[in-house]
Amino acid sequence: MESLRTALVGGQACEVCGRLPHPRRLRLTVAKLLAVFPVEFALHAVVLALHPPYLVAVASLVITTTVLVIWVVEPSAMRFLRTWLHAPRAHAAGGTDALWRIRVTLADRVGSLERVTHELAALDANILGLHVHAVEEGVRDELVVSAPDEVRSAEVATAVADAGGRDVQVWPTTALALMDGQTKALSLAARVVSDPTELPHAVAELLGAQLITDRVLLAGPLPGDGTVLKIPSPWSGMFAFGRPGEPFTPGESARAHRLAQLAELAAQTPYLR
Repeated sequence: MESLRTALVGGQACEVCGRLPHPRRLRLTVAKLLAVFPVEFALHAVVLALHPPYLVAVASLVITTTVLVIWVVEPSAMRFLRTWLHAPRAHAAGGTDALWRIRVTLADRVGSLERVTHELAALDANILGLHVHAVEEGVRDELVVSAPDEVRSAEVATAVADAGGRDVQVWPTTALALMDGQTKALSLAARVVSDPTELPHAVAELLGAQLITDRVLLAGPLPGDGTVLKIPSPWSGMFAFGRPGEPFTPGESARAHRLAQLAELAAQTPYLR
């Protein structure tokens, strides 16, 4: 699907919403003239050169003009000339910063995050979002950072590690990662209340994890690396979620269990829906 979208829009669509940047009015007008003028010019040249009967000439002009109007009004002309139409915005977008999601364990003391901020500033990186999860060995911070496009993930990870961070993990991300966590959690809670069967999908979305359907894994013990989380089902058994390379924090586990409790309450109390 992603390759199809890239082929259709020339790779210039927004990664988040999938829309093309809106072209400037002047470029849009010129594009429509470019779509109409060559065909009209060629048709008039043919009519003048061949001298067809009057009705044939009029019919040809009317039909061609109608087709051109339809082509310009609907998006065909814009798709045909999209590279030129969106060139200024695409050029500007090429210089935008990249977004990175970082997870790091820090000592729970004053100045730990300040050192991370200082090291990231040396890369001209800026912290845009921060979530803190309490863990046994300190705090597990999740950051969304913007950095110049030429900065690589290894450089970001090294900078955070040099600031005293442990278990550093870095992934590329999009602007969706900046969505307010509380708002997202409330939206998912409302979704679970209205339909308790949405619980596994809501938890997977909340945690950025995958629902595990392997019965053997569901019946066995949890892996020791913390990358699998089980929550009770409101009906029977358990739901399990996996997130390879990203251990679940106690806070995330608590939120998932609260959603399970909410789904169970909604299932037992139909009038809540």
